Amino acid sequence: MTDARGLDGLLAPLDGLLPDLERLYTDLHAHPELSMQETRTAGIAAERLRAAGYEVTTGIGKTGVVGLLRNGDGPTVMLRADMDALPVKELTGLPYASDVTATDAEGRGVPVMHACGHDMHVAWLAGAAALFGRARDAWRGTLLAVFQPAEEIATGAQAMIDDGLFSRFPRPDVVLGQHVMVGAAGVLGWRAGVMTSAGDSLQIRLFGRGAHGSMPQASIDPVVMAAATVLRLQTIVSRELAASEAAVVTVGALQAGTKENVIPDEALIKLNVRTFDEGVRTRVLAAIERIVKAEAAASGAPKPPEITPLDRYGAVRNDAEATRRVVERFRGSFPAERVQEVAPTSASEDFGCFGAQWHVPSVFWFVGGTDPETYRKAQAAGRMGELPTNHNPRFAPVVHPTLRTGVEAAVSAAMGWLAP
Repeated sequence: MTDARGLDGLLAPLDGLLPDLERLYTDLHAHPELSMQETRTAGIAAERLRAAGYEVTTGIGKTGVVGLLRNGDGPTVMLRADMDALPVKELTGLPYASDVTATDAEGRGVPVMHACGHDMHVAWLAGAAALFGRARDAWRGTLLAVFQPAEEIATGAQAMIDDGLFSRFPRPDVVLGQHVMVGAAGVLGWRAGVMTSAGDSLQIRLFGRGAHGSMPQASIDPVVMAAATVLRLQTIVSRELAASEAAVVTVGALQAGTKENVIPDEALIKLNVRTFDEGVRTRVLAAIERIVKAEAAASGAPKPPEITPLDRYGAVRNDAEATRRVVERFRGSFPAERVQEVAPTSASEDFGCFGAQWHVPSVFWFVGGTDPETYRKAQAAGRMGELPTNHNPRFAPVVHPTLRTGVEAAVSAAMGWLAP
């Protein structure tokens, strides 16, 4: 059973708080920061936590922030939001669009945009934290509000763990998180078990022998080698996996040479793999290595290719019992049509590190951020693929009701443990 009285008491100030949260969201959207550079965002998060009465610790995992609010005996709940943005040039045309540029980890100047909705996540957690701070008679226990850096490069959660998150703060009874996605705004998507895929990114360096473009016979052409490799990699999913097995292999970058009449010495491929099953993951990664080495050998490459892992996301797995408790809360707080079971998504997240390594249950859910009428029309017309997805330069959640929904969902889910 849900404790409606406690939840109502917590959410009562939300109407008055929403204008401030909207200003926070649009400010964060206009001032995005790259992974491990989230100093301004972290400062804002820390300031808001202090104002709400939390014990605040900053600089965890470089820029991470943790707020601790003790409110009597009871369970401990961790709520997490990620903070970082992406090296994407914004094309939304919004009045609060980002025109920020920054220097990335490789020293390059890049445009920066909140193209994945982490600005919304920060606003959600700031709002939920404020509500818990204001209505302490409505709940009992301890709340751990975690603002995490560097989700986009799969290092932020682990950086906070390596910097003593588990030893410096109480062990939670549950870890909760949410993410804005394409979907009708105001709708919550949940599932027990695997929620998001594992993700592996690799860099492949292929070696050839350069020559004048007019004398290909003197070369070992790494461009042709790379092109053949890219095409062959696409056969892993189509020819090596059963129809009942799921995987994605995407080549996101192919770089070689600088001039049309010069055959270069090397080519670089960057690719990304998404899988839901560890056995499938192992087979796909082995196939990539086999194909890359075989294509290099077939081309007469002077030395074997270099295969370098770039980042690794584990699959996010929702604990069945904790998910049941969260969904029960959602169904007591939202109309039935706004609480929907969804299929696993091939997106990836490092949220799962917290529960898996702390050995506690965790639950992760989605919040739709697409204008409901736009979403309905695209669905009816069979044109869902045209909606801007996360990481698209035109991705921007509608502020309302997305902002309210995320705050309400975070508070409602946490009350599955904190209700007195």
